[in-house]
Amino acid sequence: MRPRRGFAGDVVEIACDESGSEGENLIGANTDVFAHAGVRLTVAEAAGCVGELRERIRSPALEYKANHLLRSKHRTTLAWLLGPSGPLLGAAGVLVADKALFAAGKVVDLLVDQVPYPGCLSRRPDARALALHRAGTRIHGVTGWTEFLRSFTDLLRTSPRRDGTSPAEFFARAGQFAGARAHVEELRARLLADPRLVPPLDPLMPALVDTVAHWRPTAVVHDEQPSLTPERLDQLLGPGPELRFVDSRTDPRVQVADFLAGAARRIAEDHLHGHGDAELTGLLRPYVLPASVWSAWGPPPPGRGRP
Repeated sequence: MRPRRGFAGDVVEIACDESGSEGENLIGANTDVFAHAGVRLTVAEAAGCVGELRERIRSPALEYKANHLLRSKHRTTLAWLLGPSGPLLGAAGVLVADKALFAAGKVVDLLVDQVPYPGCLSRRPDARALALHRAGTRIHGVTGWTEFLRSFTDLLRTSPRRDGTSPAEFFARAGQFAGARAHVEELRARLLADPRLVPPLDPLMPALVDTVAHWRPTAVVHDEQPSLTPERLDQLLGPGPELRFVDSRTDPRVQVADFLAGAARRIAEDHLHGHGDAELTGLLRPYVLPASVWSAWGPPPPGRGRP
């Protein structure tokens, strides 16, 4: 199955879901990888895919989710779904983000380059972010670098939390970035004053933009996501595609997106932690969008852009 190209005036719709979304809580969260999937299937095609998975998995659950597929006893079914004989190749894609590398990219954007808001929203981690991430781990150790990133992200988190890192506390420990204090304080005050603004630390926001840019749909259906408010969608997509939210139980296309996002997150996270499945990693790679924030897989396959 390959992506269908719409003629002028056709409504080309994609369905999306995510896995590992914890908002701006990037470091020390429940997951280390975020994944956002988009599928370009008709309702009938997606229903056929879900039906095939039910036949293969044989769970009594009313709604199938990615965790059904990720059980070790269903590995062959997962390989079928991602493989060349499955229904997704060429009709689906997934953006994968290493949350720590994403945070390192924001360190470069906001502390080094001091990119003003909202320009910092469209920036993606570059080679400097990867070099900083690797050097930070090497020089300060995994624990020390993790604590630095946790402190930085806590400084800019706008979601409710019990405590936080103040600019004074952060820059007292990170004196090499003291020149960025005024820039960060201004951004922090702006975000706290207007919670309708797109938060710069939530990977879901750029992932949606990159997914839309990849497929160029005229309409998007997305699993219900409270953080994607009308104001934020207007800021992110402007007069772009129509986007509506659905309950995944009512749209098999979103269920299929959930399967892909959940599988991608687990496969990528296993690889990141050094115990990946080489076959599943290889099957996933053709789906990974070039805008993904990833470093662990080495060079991308020919013609795919960086993974």
